[in-house]
Amino acid sequence: MAIPADAGLSTRCVHGHTLEDARGSALLPVYNTTTFAFPSTADLLDVIDGRKPGSLYTRYGMNPSIEALEQTLATLEGAEMAWAFASGMAAEAALFLTHGRDGIVCVGDAYGGTLELLERQLPLLGIPTHLILGSELGRLDGLLAGGARLVFLETPTNPALELLDIAAIAAVAHARGALLAVDNTFASPVNQRPLALGADVVTHSATKYLGGHSDLTAGALMGSRELLLPVRDWRKNLGSTIAPATADLLMRSLRTLVVRVRQQNASAQAIAEAMAGHPRVARVLYPGLAGFPGHELAKRQMHGFGGMLTIEVAGDGAAAARVADRLRVFRLAPSLGGVESLVTQPCTTTHHGLSPAERARRGISDAMLRLSVGLEDAADLIADLRQALG
Repeated sequence: MAIPADAGLSTRCVHGHTLEDARGSALLPVYNTTTFAFPSTADLLDVIDGRKPGSLYTRYGMNPSIEALEQTLATLEGAEMAWAFASGMAAEAALFLTHGRDGIVCVGDAYGGTLELLERQLPLLGIPTHLILGSELGRLDGLLAGGARLVFLETPTNPALELLDIAAIAAVAHARGALLAVDNTFASPVNQRPLALGADVVTHSATKYLGGHSDLTAGALMGSRELLLPVRDWRKNLGSTIAPATADLLMRSLRTLVVRVRQQNASAQAIAEAMAGHPRVARVLYPGLAGFPGHELAKRQMHGFGGMLTIEVAGDGAAAARVADRLRVFRLAPSLGGVESLVTQPCTTTHHGLSPAERARRGISDAMLRLSVGLEDAADLIADLRQALG
């Protein structure tokens, strides 16, 4: 079913693909099969050579369940094309191997696994990588002049919610003939559209807000056909294509993406405001607070402030751990973006692999607690935090 080109985001979440079931089912069935048969060799060659659309082999991504998901993912970010992966890290790895071989500059903080890939694994393959802080943007042009051709960033960052100016960084990258890739996991397409701001590729850990129920692991890349087509063979030959059943589960989740994220935005705002005045909270990091350093930028480049916030407990890491251990509604667990609220101490989970000195350099204190706000009543979450802090 074709929907209007100017359809709203909620409509695209529900009707974002054109594949239909031959029997008229309202939802596309799961094609949980590895391979597809053909009536003749000529028909098989027509599909392989691209003369006719069709399905062939699931590891290649040529499966209706995967193709329907990818059409939907592309329309959510306003992209020409999307690829779905078995995880967010698989998506990033394919991006880096395709477009980062001349050098990658990571701006600002990022997920610990991403930093490990950039700092430890990719250099083993001869890929130059450079990690700079958001406060070191003055170094970016020189690194691009030296040959790096891919700029990568998260905004808001993990876990300090630092905001980076997508349009400004895109301008610097494009002036040097480089690409800008933005990890939009924290914001989701509901709150931020990086391609519209000048980014060339968007990445997602679809495990998080796109999946939204903590019951699937997936990743995605969205961008132009020209930039994504070269990624296809990396995905195919590294075996990182999403499974059909997972693709279908992710399609289910996308249908409620907008209502989930908007509710999480509202609850996170209420929690941030409540915690900002708490005597045992030294600092609250949330883009929706007027005193947050990136608040004005957030108002310009975001449509909502997100469901993630970080509080810094008055005291040390042990004090933060005691607060986390006393929470009853928030669950102590890594990951984010689900319907249940989660708390994690970055120094013990997402950024545990970094040295204490490197965490300090990045402004990640041991007293930080990162909160992923779910769909519980905001009043219950606030009460839970107050009793744990008390």
